[in-house]
Amino acid sequence: MEAELSKIESEARAAIESAGSEEALAAADNQFLGRKSGKLSAVLKGLRDLPADERSRVGQKANEIKAALEALIAERRQKLSGAALAGRLEKERLDLTLPAASHFRGSLHPLVQADRKMRAIFTRMGFSIASGPECEFEYYNFEALNIPHDHPARDMQDTFYLAPGVLLRTHTSPVQIRTMEKRKPPVRIIAPGKVYRRDSDQTHSPMFHQIEGLWVDEGVTFADLKGVLGHFFRELFGSEARLRFRPSFFPFTEPSAEADLSCVFCGGKDSRCGVCKGSGWLEVMGCGMVDPRVFAFVDYDPEKYTGFAFGFGVERIAMLLYGVPDLRLFTDNDVRFLEQY
Repeated sequence: MEAELSKIESEARAAIESAGSEEALAAADNQFLGRKSGKLSAVLKGLRDLPADERSRVGQKANEIKAALEALIAERRQKLSGAALAGRLEKERLDLTLPAASHFRGSLHPLVQADRKMRAIFTRMGFSIASGPECEFEYYNFEALNIPHDHPARDMQDTFYLAPGVLLRTHTSPVQIRTMEKRKPPVRIIAPGKVYRRDSDQTHSPMFHQIEGLWVDEGVTFADLKGVLGHFFRELFGSEARLRFRPSFFPFTEPSAEADLSCVFCGGKDSRCGVCKGSGWLEVMGCGMVDPRVFAFVDYDPEKYTGFAFGFGVERIAMLLYGVPDLRLFTDNDVRFLEQY
């Protein structure tokens, strides 16, 4: 029996030391020390058949061998675990010199980008930015701008009224009146913001954005207006951009004009251009000299001061700037469209 124990110990040590993985070590552990089928466990179960003096001696040796093998297995398991960890760390090692994984980054909405470009051009020309409420009184939206009570713009079908005498502003011109009430000339401002009109199609929206401008001082002329707008559009569309002015009518300016921009798509040279319809020009804004009757509402002396005003839709200019054919693309929230900007 003692010889058999020595043989089992030798075989077990060889199997444990040669185990190249934790799985192989577990198999050796089960083969020699397993409770049900282990070789050493089988010897221990046969001790009851030995004489008392031999049973004590053999049992003691068997327990010593078991303790030694368990210690050897624990030591081998620690080595294998450490080697496996070192291999995994080497295999999964991060190269910190590689560039980081890229992530999707959002961007500003194209209308915001266009609006910021336009604001920047005007501020470089000395204009300050003014703001006012979107929920406005009729007085500021119409009356103080020389728009009488019987004017079609006050029709319920054209304007969003919230209460008698209160409406969603139809343009940012009320900001001009509010600014002139508080400040004496010189006044040089732009008034960007949201405006609301009952209109919706391929080139119109019930809510859109405007930038209106006002310059009031002594000796301001229509030539100054042409110079400011000409510089603005050349900065925005390039040095080849040209403007022309056509006589028009607005209640709060006199004389008034519509400004046309040379077609940014064909340069005014393609009679087949589908954007300008072969005319070479695109209508972009209204403008004019401030009507002296408007000055009366803000206590400006029309004999001393003159000024000009202008206004255009941000969406309209952005459509030309980015070549967008349909205004509704700006508000459809189609990621395929927005990610281009």
